Amino acid sequence: QVQLLESGGGLVQAGGSLRLSCVASGRPFGLYGMGWFRQAPGKEREFVAAISPYGRTTYYADSVKGRFTISRDNAKNTGFLQMNSLKPEDTAVYYCAATNRVVSTNLGDMDYWGKGTLVTVSS
Repeated sequence: QVQLLESGGGLVQAGGSLRLSCVASGRPFGLYGMGWFRQAPGKEREFVAAISPYGRTTYYADSVKGRFTISRDNAKNTGFLQMNSLKPEDTAVYYCAATNRVVSTNLGDMDYWGKGTLVTVSS
């Protein structure tokens, strides 16, 4: 029902910033909770941030709290992840996901996934 497409990944130096975008199509984006997850080479996919359908509630992994900000613009069917003070440990493929639940931080609750965008942070 929903297709997701991430963009904005790339190579940045430690301490730099990057903004990821996620464009949704097929259904109104405001019907879904949205989340960002990441997967480093050889590791399990992990939760990064989540936001409720109207943006009233947000959740962050402890590792990114205070550095990353999740937001959305439902009129444009787009979600965002602003990443500041990036560290080499943030290097991973970042995935946008949507859930039929109000909001969730669990991978298993996500119903739709994008194909990911690579973020590489150099030291």
